[in-house]
Amino acid sequence: MSNSRLFSSLVLTWVAVPVLAMLLGAGPAKAQSSSTHYTFVVATGYLCNSDDSSACPAVVKSANGDSFEISGVGTLTTPNKSVTAAGTFTHKSPDGAVLETGVWVASELVSFDSYGFAPGALLREGRTIGLSQFSSPQFSSSPFGPRGLGMFSGPMPAGGLAVLRIHLLPMSGFARNATLQVNCALGKVPPEHSVEGIRLTFEKGGTEFDEEISGRVMFLLTRPGASAAAKAPAPEVETNPPPTEAQR
Repeated sequence: MSNSRLFSSLVLTWVAVPVLAMLLGAGPAKAQSSSTHYTFVVATGYLCNSDDSSACPAVVKSANGDSFEISGVGTLTTPNKSVTAAGTFTHKSPDGAVLETGVWVASELVSFDSYGFAPGALLREGRTIGLSQFSSPQFSSSPFGPRGLGMFSGPMPAGGLAVLRIHLLPMSGFARNATLQVNCALGKVPPEHSVEGIRLTFEKGGTEFDEEISGRVMFLLTRPGASAAAKAPAPEVETNPPPTEAQR
């Protein structure tokens, strides 16, 4: 495993997953509101396929040929526009040389446009990702599964476009701010957003990375409180109730 891939794996385990677990653990409190909660995954975890290099990481290029490779996980809530997300990035030159690598952290949810739900199996380039995979032993035991993230049962796959303000923190050099677009092309997708992936624009007239090259993205609608109701044991009914006074 290369140093950059090892670094990305460690960051997603030590930074992103604990942050999400802490946020998702507050599910019962969120159930009191009318907000809608999404978990999203960007080119990592169960979306990756060792036989398909186009799935992970998400790659986007600029006009001069530079590229950014990004992976991450997060949650967002509408309509109060709250977000918690983190991940890793690698910046490469046109010839593939690594220019910088580091972590990114979301600071603000600018907007989220839902394209609707995709409750059935999701066909991705010949590979079917069905809802049954979310409860499979491999997914359940992974850091990105329901146990690892405290994810609520019955997540509903959905398409949408999330626009985030993020901080990029390289291993060396100065931190920078940028806008990250995360697009999942499921549901009723607008023609201008038919290509799944990410876009990255640096602030203050910085470089714009707007050519989506590869990468899978998934939004999952979560319903806090629904799982608690589903898991609540039914009241026990006595099959042989004690005799009443009249029966005695």
